[in-house]
Amino acid sequence: MKIIVAIKQVPTRDSQLNVADGGKWIEEDDLTFEINEPDAYALEEALQLKERDGEGEVIALCLGPSRATQTIREALAKGADRAIHIEEEQLEGLDTLGIAKLLAAAVKAENPDLILTGLQSDDFGYGQTGVVMAELLGIPHATIIMQVEKQGNAIKVKRELEDGWFQNMTIPLPALLTIQSGINKLRYATLMGIKKAKTKEIKTVTASDLGVPQGASATLDKVYMPQRTKQAVIFQGGDDPAKAAAQLVEKLKFEVRVI
Repeated sequence: MKIIVAIKQVPTRDSQLNVADGGKWIEEDDLTFEINEPDAYALEEALQLKERDGEGEVIALCLGPSRATQTIREALAKGADRAIHIEEEQLEGLDTLGIAKLLAAAVKAENPDLILTGLQSDDFGYGQTGVVMAELLGIPHATIIMQVEKQGNAIKVKRELEDGWFQNMTIPLPALLTIQSGINKLRYATLMGIKKAKTKEIKTVTASDLGVPQGASATLDKVYMPQRTKQAVIFQGGDDPAKAAAQLVEKLKFEVRVI
């Protein structure tokens, strides 16, 4: 079974973010980067599927600037067989659809049996790229996957729903799944894996190579840090707690809208 795993390079979780001059994006010069954690779980699931099947190929697919090679090498060191790097330096103008078009174009040439992505990215957290990819490729998909089992030319998956409920379903291949974080234990790259990663293939392509027209599909006007404000409201209930409580409920229901 040929499995493609879409991975993304993001700033490390404890990074101190600062807005760059011009206010259009964050300052990246002093940041360190790592593999997006939900994507790391998708990669681990792909590697385990290959090991259970006893054969197959796991391909890491990454869209990002040249620095993303570091994250791609990490995926190869953990066990991915080869990688495809869609190298684009300016990604700020791409929305989810623009990103999904590039990823889908790279996937089409490989004709995989299964595509895995993380549920969402740690930086934007849209949770849309995987399902948009599936729509562009015309294949079935399922989200928030907790368990995957191959059954002939199909896969049986367990989805996490709300309120402690789960859904079991069977999907024909090829298909796309977005993997929930925490469904497995992440492996570390071994010394042997790191050495082997240096010899594994990384195919580098661009948007023009894939035949995907480039151009800003979204305009980012301003990036800014949330403004911290303090505001207190004193409810004038006098000696009547019930009256003060009624005012509080009215605020929470009609202004804050949490009840």
